[in-house]
Amino acid sequence: MTLKSALRPIVYQTEKLAQLARFASVPKPQNNWPILIGISFPKSGTHLLDQILLGFSKVAPFSLRIASLFANYEGETGRKLGADEALAWLNSLRPRDIASSHLFSLPEVVDVVCTPAFVPYFIYRDPRDIVVSHVFYVTDMEPNHVQHAYFKSLPDFNARLKTSILGRPNAELEFLDIGSRFHAYSGWLDQPSVMKIKFEDLIHDRTATLTHIMDHLLNRVPLQTTRQLILDSIESSINPKKSPTFRSGKTGEWRKHFTDEHKKAFKDVAGDILVKLGYEKDNDW
Repeated sequence: MTLKSALRPIVYQTEKLAQLARFASVPKPQNNWPILIGISFPKSGTHLLDQILLGFSKVAPFSLRIASLFANYEGETGRKLGADEALAWLNSLRPRDIASSHLFSLPEVVDVVCTPAFVPYFIYRDPRDIVVSHVFYVTDMEPNHVQHAYFKSLPDFNARLKTSILGRPNAELEFLDIGSRFHAYSGWLDQPSVMKIKFEDLIHDRTATLTHIMDHLLNRVPLQTTRQLILDSIESSINPKKSPTFRSGKTGEWRKHFTDEHKKAFKDVAGDILVKLGYEKDNDW
């Protein structure tokens, strides 16, 4: 363990105490301060949601940085983490933490997150844009990713995109097709206590979407400050340049990359998801 990593939890707790002192005049909610948790499907705006939630620290005693990140797959090894590890992570969080996750909607996990202890948000994106973003990320941006060498070995972008859509069913390490990958998160869509956020809405209808994000917290924690100040605080926290994986922030980019072969492959494994999420009315696209 390096000195920096050893000091990190000390610095974090010191900052949390300072935040509590800074907002000493703000009354504690009846059920204590909640944990703000961002849940994202990978490549759907994870860092964007992190920045927005951290904006609440300007108006309430929430932490100034993300407490920790949990992912059901380890990026460098590909190891799949189980429900017990997800629950242990959730139980390690404390009131006023802001946490980030790629967290499967397993029943036992949902039972913990959908309680008054948490204010949960789930961000997702058009899965067609996700697979395009995934190819760029694994191939060009993250050399330590477990799939990096394999994607680099493929002959061209088209082959990589097809692999991102269909997965690697015969690989030793699990890498499922995009439909199966999204299904692991789909249970969050059915939870009333979880605010669902479309990445596209944050790009094209930002003020209205940020207002909904603000109201989701205020329904749990009534803050004694103006709505405009809260809204300005979370909007001013958005900074794409501070996101290590933010590439373009554009929507509908899949149209530049999908061939007829890619469209057919996608429809075979995930066409129903597009309809469920409202990106298409049917499979005729």
